[in-house]
Amino acid sequence: MNNDVDLAPITETSVETRTDVYPSRMGQKAQLTERQDPVVYAPESLAPPIAQADIDSYREQGFVILDDVFSVEEISALQQELTRLRHDPQLKQSDDVITEPSSNDIRSIFRVHANSAVFQALSADKRLADIARYILHDEVYIHQSRLNYKPGFRGKEFYWHSDFETWHTEDGMPRMRALSMSITLTENLDCNGPLMLIPGSHKHYVVCEGETPDNHYLASLKKQEYGVPSDACLATLAKQNGIVSAVSKPGSVIIFDCNTIHGSNGNITPFPRSNAFFVYNALSNQVGAPYCDQSPRPEYICTREQIRPIEPDVDL
Repeated sequence: MNNDVDLAPITETSVETRTDVYPSRMGQKAQLTERQDPVVYAPESLAPPIAQADIDSYREQGFVILDDVFSVEEISALQQELTRLRHDPQLKQSDDVITEPSSNDIRSIFRVHANSAVFQALSADKRLADIARYILHDEVYIHQSRLNYKPGFRGKEFYWHSDFETWHTEDGMPRMRALSMSITLTENLDCNGPLMLIPGSHKHYVVCEGETPDNHYLASLKKQEYGVPSDACLATLAKQNGIVSAVSKPGSVIIFDCNTIHGSNGNITPFPRSNAFFVYNALSNQVGAPYCDQSPRPEYICTREQIRPIEPDVDL
């Protein structure tokens, strides 16, 4: 059976008074369409805050891994806060906490930049925010933040997906002018379910089949079944440039484009894998009504009402 997928010309679908240039889950067949937006928005005349080679790699591959961004002492303080939040009984009762589908183990803590002064400072640290401002060439704010815990032995997988497909369809993010930063807080080994990315996949938009169910986020944060690429689309993208496992040590930062296809395997090792995760969105790219026939997702998943531009002059 041939799994190759032909590129299809992107179509425009009217959503209220807007034009949806990235329709998905609206009756279309699964397919790859061309990206309509830049990857790096900064002009070539503007000097980047990191090495130009890293910016070039991000533009071409859709991600870059920066080692030793944070010191051992800084990571130790973040690990202490990671542990404190995980054992906070009041926080565990809030909607911000997502548990594993088959246990009461914490899978993610959302809105961590609002739940913790330590992680709020991390999200505004200039070593992160300056890069986001450069790549997006705009003021930025936190669209979403979370701590991802993948405990030893029972940490479940995150299936392949493009964040933008979800943020666009379910949150109403207009264009691909956002990026994610994953700060490594524990060893991300090749065996404990590290982030996996498909290089170059950000250059195409993967249209997904099906329709978005009511309150989809309640199930998708535990296990995503809608808004996932077809096997054929994934096979085509992986054939082009393979798959990279983002093995990294504490203090590293994985930066990836909002449209890069990524996922991770489950963790059956004794070694937990935990990362802090911040989504920086351009201020000019604020979300509107969802591009699906559903109500907006809650504020703890998608910043809609409490948008505050980051002042990128904070040291951790």
